[in-house]
Amino acid sequence: GAVLRVVFQNGKGNVLDAAVIDALRAILARAATSPGLRCVVLEGQGRHFSFGASVAEHAPDQVGAMLPRFHALIRDLVHLDVPLLALVRGQCLGGGLEVAACCSWIVAEEDAWFGQPEIKLGVIAPAGSVLLPARLAPAVAEDLLLTGRSIDAAEAKSVGLVSDVFGVGRAEEGLRDWLAANILPRSAAALRFALHAVRAPLRSAVDRRLQFVEDLYLDQLMATADAPEGIAAFLEHREPTWTHR
Repeated sequence: GAVLRVVFQNGKGNVLDAAVIDALRAILARAATSPGLRCVVLEGQGRHFSFGASVAEHAPDQVGAMLPRFHALIRDLVHLDVPLLALVRGQCLGGGLEVAACCSWIVAEEDAWFGQPEIKLGVIAPAGSVLLPARLAPAVAEDLLLTGRSIDAAEAKSVGLVSDVFGVGRAEEGLRDWLAANILPRSAAALRFALHAVRAPLRSAVDRRLQFVEDLYLDQLMATADAPEGIAAFLEHREPTWTHR
């Protein structure tokens, strides 16, 4: 009862589609009322953490429903008074990285990769635009958000995104030892108050800025020619044709 492990299971890439988002929000609501709970661990089944939100749900006729749903999850994660830890194997991309960035700790196997590739599709990472500057040096956050490049676990640790790196296949052992040393000996009540105290700036940033970035995405970015083209090109497995407007 001290640790709740939540495993994404949705195909090869553990895509965070509407069904997964709704299920995770329900689990978090129950976790919030579990008095002895000291940590919630998020992880992906199989080789990868998550490829992120469903690209199909980014299409112009669906994104108006998808983005507010996903951002409701982000708010739930940021406001949960139980510490969160993301255990990352393989790819942690897009919405997957945004979810991981809500956690107090990200631990990873050494072959993990992290990235916000939305810019390659002609769009932006709304939650990442709020969360990454709060976790990382501004120049590092801008680099990831503007280039869309992925970084490996070693670089992610060097820039402060990842707390600990385990050898390939050593995640279970590493997590068990980490929890035994840092979480299990602690008071659940004290952990909740500590999290509530230290997370005030992050929660304030999300509460103030996430709606602004969501509106920017839906009302202005999706009105450009390039954003729908980038999403369509990805779904059609072709190179996008940018008009730069």
